[in-house]
Amino acid sequence: MKQHEKEILEEKQIEEKSTKKKMKFNKKMIIYIAIFLVVIYVIYTIYLLIKQPTDIFTLEEGTLYSEETDIGYVIRDEVVIQGENYKNGMEKIKSEGEKVAVNEAVFRYYTKNEDSLKEKIAQLDVKIQEAMANETGLPASDMKSLETQIDQKLLEISSINDTTKLEEYKKEINELITKKANIAGELSPQGSYLKELIEERKNYEDELNSGAEYVNSSKSGVVSYKVDGLEDVLKPTEECFSTLTKEYLEKLDLKTGKIVPTSEESGKIIDNTYCYIATISNTEEAANAEVGDKIRVRLPSGSEVSAEITYILQNDEDRVLILKIEKGVEELISYRKISFDLIWWSETGLKVPNQAIVKENDLAYVVRNRAGYLNKLLVKVKREGEKYSIVEPYDTEELKELGFSNEEIISYKKISLYDEVIINPDLTKVEE
Repeated sequence: MKQHEKEILEEKQIEEKSTKKKMKFNKKMIIYIAIFLVVIYVIYTIYLLIKQPTDIFTLEEGTLYSEETDIGYVIRDEVVIQGENYKNGMEKIKSEGEKVAVNEAVFRYYTKNEDSLKEKIAQLDVKIQEAMANETGLPASDMKSLETQIDQKLLEISSINDTTKLEEYKKEINELITKKANIAGELSPQGSYLKELIEERKNYEDELNSGAEYVNSSKSGVVSYKVDGLEDVLKPTEECFSTLTKEYLEKLDLKTGKIVPTSEESGKIIDNTYCYIATISNTEEAANAEVGDKIRVRLPSGSEVSAEITYILQNDEDRVLILKIEKGVEELISYRKISFDLIWWSETGLKVPNQAIVKENDLAYVVRNRAGYLNKLLVKVKREGEKYSIVEPYDTEELKELGFSNEEIISYKKISLYDEVIINPDLTKVEE
């Protein structure tokens, strides 16, 4: 190899070494720059975490309650009705929960020999039916109509499970049979076998009815046979309310949720348009309650009804509250002592954590995060609970009353459903 060629080769080798060194240096610089950028990003992220929290809450529709579970004593406007022959047993003419007018028959007491008379009447009915089958010349249209009605009742009675309704159907069937027999008897010649049977039956029926004692309603209302002897003790009068101390109510020794047993000797008429619930409470809400306050009550069935505090009796540290309700009264007829929920207040609207609300100069604000842009929004707190509050935006008239200018009102940003708000915001670092 010539000297000239050798020098050229050496120069190329030196140049290649230099290029490799530059490439290594560039790679190191790229790595250093990447590390530097990562460090900067971490530092910036830490700065953002310090500057503002990352906890975000999405606003949704919600309801806040202030309620307590209490024991209540049911007080009704009710009158017990009872006759003289209550030891004879009774037949219900009106069923449980049925409405009646004044002086309407509710039930009757059996006569002493009722079973014997009914047995004789039943035997005569069989004989009358057999005798009618042999009669001729009876009016086909009237008899056919009654027979159709009897057949229809017999068909319907097979599907009835209610004992009271079953007795009513039996009574109607007996009345139709009697009517049919009377028609046949009127058209039968004097002294005939059928005529004699019908007259004998009528005599037994008159004896049965004359010996029975019917008890009528003393007022209009709803019939109940749930009689517990407290009808004259727990009465809706101020005189009664004033005696309902905690000790007095507890001495009644009633079991919560127990159904009042059905009486076989008496009944009662209840005014079903309203009733009262007496309850004992020592909560802060009860201590601040006043007569006339409107609240809500959740009954044992889960249904909520409006109520009004009509009487308050201070009893040491406890307060006895008398609540009046006008709906759900029928639901409580079978009970005297219940467990129920007393709802002092409830509010529905945009539900936000209390930690997201910041107050300045008696005004409440939240910080909304929308696509990374933070805005400080004025909100009206409708109701504040232990952990959450119900909020809503102010309307124009309310903003005017707060002293906002027309320009401020026009630019007012309203909070709305599904907005994202920051937990524990710093208002000084947020755009107005």
